[in-house]
Amino acid sequence: MKRRELMPIFGSALALSANAQERVNSVAASPSVATLSAEQAATNEDFWFQVRHAFTVERNFLNFNNGSLCPAPKLVQEAMDRHWTITNMHPSMYVDDLLMPQMEVVRQDLASEFGCDAEELAITRNTSEGLHNVIQGIPLKSGDEVLTTTQDYPSMLASLGQRARRDGIVLKQFAFPTPPKDPSVLSELFVRNFTPKTRAILVSHLTFTTGQIFPIAEICREARRRGILSIVDGAHGFAHLDFKVKDTDCDFYATSLHKWLFAPVGTGFLYVRREWIPKVWPLMGTPESMTNNIRKFEYVGTQPMPMRTAIGEGLSFHRSIGIARKEARLRYLRKRWEDRLRTNPRVIVRNADDPRQSGAIGALTVKGMSGPMLTETLEKKYRIHTRARVIPGEFECIRITPNLYTSLDEIDRFSRAIEEIAKG
Repeated sequence: MKRRELMPIFGSALALSANAQERVNSVAASPSVATLSAEQAATNEDFWFQVRHAFTVERNFLNFNNGSLCPAPKLVQEAMDRHWTITNMHPSMYVDDLLMPQMEVVRQDLASEFGCDAEELAITRNTSEGLHNVIQGIPLKSGDEVLTTTQDYPSMLASLGQRARRDGIVLKQFAFPTPPKDPSVLSELFVRNFTPKTRAILVSHLTFTTGQIFPIAEICREARRRGILSIVDGAHGFAHLDFKVKDTDCDFYATSLHKWLFAPVGTGFLYVRREWIPKVWPLMGTPESMTNNIRKFEYVGTQPMPMRTAIGEGLSFHRSIGIARKEARLRYLRKRWEDRLRTNPRVIVRNADDPRQSGAIGALTVKGMSGPMLTETLEKKYRIHTRARVIPGEFECIRITPNLYTSLDEIDRFSRAIEEIAKG
């Protein structure tokens, strides 16, 4: 189909897109923060009031579990709607001719934001899919060890367990202080647990439990020096922390874009260092001609393209705010509840009060209450949604993750609820 024949299809859709872009530009051009440092901008409530109204979230039931899923702003929702409309006009033709080519633009934009080559980045549905490709696909034999911690994501531990049952590899785990006194404690623990049989490590950029930030550059650099593959679970890292892939020195990095990028649910990416692309088997069978092609990790059959093509709108919104401002604001929100509750004798804050170790995510325990019980109380009595995390034999807690649309009044509402519960 020729381009001029496709233009009528986009008539009203382009008008909607222009309105959405106008909202993005209004945030990006806000004079209230243009001359401020990221830390100063983090406390400018006029600016964050503008950002807050880009979302359509429920205000009567507070979401403090953005660590699982973040809502998409209105402009991303509108993009999905436009692309669904186009899809249903003529699915087999318009998806192939209109939407699928847009994925290469998305790939290039994401690669630019991450700091890698577009031919090293596969579009996936989530972090787990990306990491399953790596864990099941890297060359390992019986007796080879893969090292990780007791606080890595259960889905990834299950994947490593399956590889152990199938191929006889050894899954080796270690516990670490929660929180550690210094990030160097974490890198030292990894190095201390290396053995001559260690072939790969799985390390979380931020843990799914307390949001502990790992010094992945130091860990991956030492792994590389020893010829050990480094696999980073970046579910909470990308679009949350200000970094590029060169800062990590990792071989593989997977993330979910429906978390901190505000992209549609069911989107993510997998980075594979170029020389490793032909050495890793994809989860799904692909032609031999795809051996050196990063797109072999995207072979999962028919996919909802409107979710993927709307990633670009999430990235546009993210860039309009700026990663430095975003990271500073997220840390500011965490510290607001943390500073108030850390001195409460019945509350144990599980995350470090250290910008090298904590971003948006924090965690706490109320003495005498299990994590699930505290979560249930917050939801039923206070209409606040959090997520319980239980590490058997170590600790239970609730994970607290506000987001850019969270107001200071809502942070204080959460703090008051914890204080009331702690009294009981």
